[in-house]
Amino acid sequence: MKIGIIFGGISEEHLVSVKSAQEVAKHLDTTKYEPFWIGITKAGEWRLCDGPGPDWEDGDCRPAVLSPDRSVGGLVVPEGGRHRTIGLDVVLPVLHGKHGEDGALQGLLELSGIPYVGCDVPGSALCMDKSLAYVVAGAAGIATPGFRIVPPNEQPDPGRLTYPVFVKPARSGSSFGVGKVSGPDDLPAAVETARQYDSKVLIEEAVAGSEVGCAVLGNDGELTVGEVDRISLSHGFFRIHQESEPESGSENSTITVPADIPAETRVLVQETAKAIYRALGCKGLSRVDMFLTGDGTVVLNEVNTLPGLTSYSRYPRMMAAAGLPLAEVLDRVVSLALTGKDR
Repeated sequence: MKIGIIFGGISEEHLVSVKSAQEVAKHLDTTKYEPFWIGITKAGEWRLCDGPGPDWEDGDCRPAVLSPDRSVGGLVVPEGGRHRTIGLDVVLPVLHGKHGEDGALQGLLELSGIPYVGCDVPGSALCMDKSLAYVVAGAAGIATPGFRIVPPNEQPDPGRLTYPVFVKPARSGSSFGVGKVSGPDDLPAAVETARQYDSKVLIEEAVAGSEVGCAVLGNDGELTVGEVDRISLSHGFFRIHQESEPESGSENSTITVPADIPAETRVLVQETAKAIYRALGCKGLSRVDMFLTGDGTVVLNEVNTLPGLTSYSRYPRMMAAAGLPLAEVLDRVVSLALTGKDR
């Protein structure tokens, strides 16, 4: 089976994507799949390369284009004044953040007609925009934080908020641009920081509770969930992929898998994660991040539709704790992509 694996990208999560692809390379069963590694540089250039090594751009890379023409069904690679085509049976996007999990790439793949792993265009776009995800999840009866949107060129009135609050880019990931604001004097700077990543900014109420997560796998029918994890903080708020040495662990948090919570609470978190997954139209795989409050309420935080797959990422760790190693996860999401190719 010819599988195109797309990694890199132009978002702030470029380096994380490369690391995710490196982990996929270690676990992909090459007796089943013939991988074609498609790297996207930070400048947005598409390259067909030998693999996702740390210096992949300096290796034997050739320009390549994923054609939206369904008669091609794969890659167009210029060679010596001409071009050759490489048909692909399925595409595995290993991209995080903007233009990777927000529906942009998924739209191109829909045009190409090639089956692909993960959420479709509506599900990807919905989950990427936290405010829209909250509205839809809330309508489905799921608890969400209170929030307000700050449009471009508008400044919120600091005196009308109850502190602390979190200021976030509405459509970004890995805590980039997120700030905790304890008082009105710090609000304008936090809004400007968030605007470096997105013109649409959210101000959210702080939810008192533990941060928990659940890995979910499947399409519309029966869903598989991983073990729940729980994040313990030493200070500040949880940040990921921004540490100086992330492989050695977060600088301000410890992640426990399985979570040290009662069995009935674990089931509640898993069932809530599945309800969120279905309400937001997710397919293939997603990591659902939630808060667990002191009274046992589960509150949506966000959904990552192409979660990190690095050696230290939460999604593969939760699945492995449930008995599904990454190699099997990859097999399952490819199978789901082929099963749902007529979406």
